[in-house]
Amino acid sequence: MIKKLSLFFFAAFLFVAFTPADNDKPAYLLYNKQGEVISYSDLLESVLDSDLTFFGELHNNTIAHWLQLELVKDLAEDTQRTTHVGMEMFEADQQILIDEYFSGYISQSSFEDEARLWRNYQTDYKPVVEFARENGLKVIATNIPRRYASSVFHNGMDVLDSLSGRALRYMAPLPIEVDKTLPGYKNIAEAAHGHGGDNLIYAQAVKDATMAHFILLNMKMDDRMFHINGSYHSNNREGIIWYIEDTVAGYNIFSINTITVDDPLEVDEEELQSADVTLVVPSTMTTTY
Repeated sequence: MIKKLSLFFFAAFLFVAFTPADNDKPAYLLYNKQGEVISYSDLLESVLDSDLTFFGELHNNTIAHWLQLELVKDLAEDTQRTTHVGMEMFEADQQILIDEYFSGYISQSSFEDEARLWRNYQTDYKPVVEFARENGLKVIATNIPRRYASSVFHNGMDVLDSLSGRALRYMAPLPIEVDKTLPGYKNIAEAAHGHGGDNLIYAQAVKDATMAHFILLNMKMDDRMFHINGSYHSNNREGIIWYIEDTVAGYNIFSINTITVDDPLEVDEEELQSADVTLVVPSTMTTTY
């Protein structure tokens, strides 16, 4: 009887310990689609069980970047599978710089001087890159070089047909199918109020298709890919995920979305439907830019 009571009180303690109170001010909460708050351990278990994880971030969100690093650290401890880190923030023609830096052929300063880094690299992405380098994880540059995406925006998809064979190595194989009816692409066009026309959608699509291409190109048996990208590239299983599932079946794909709200304890369930798990951060949280 004493043992049963002890277990009861222990379970009650866990419920109280992991259920946020109304007067709490959590730095973040993790929700599933059912509106239930889950633990970091629950999140990690899902990521460990997945072949491809897409961490959709808000690019300047400090909590998202911290959580990415923590997940990569824990994935690295799993010796049953090889973990790769894919990143929207690096373009395919930068892969040689990443590989040379990780192999010790060039210095950190040479890498950072030449790699066309995002302005928040030092605070937000460098910790993940350096952990990967120090622990033998491969970082995959998945994005299309921005000059080609920009050219599509200004000149349309046909401009890709005029590129050299060498240039075409840095993007998804042509022709790239684009479904302009996908809600995510339609929302992008609507948000731009018609500026850019279909080319705005095409420029987004060539990024999504290229990231999907280089993710699949680097996946071998028993590999795991942890991909970091803006939320709009993977929400609602569109964007990169749409191109992956259009190309190959059978991968266990898990997605994370990041949102900010006034009160993480009060979230509309509709806001939790874009991904398997939603990282909810207070709108007053410090940002990196």
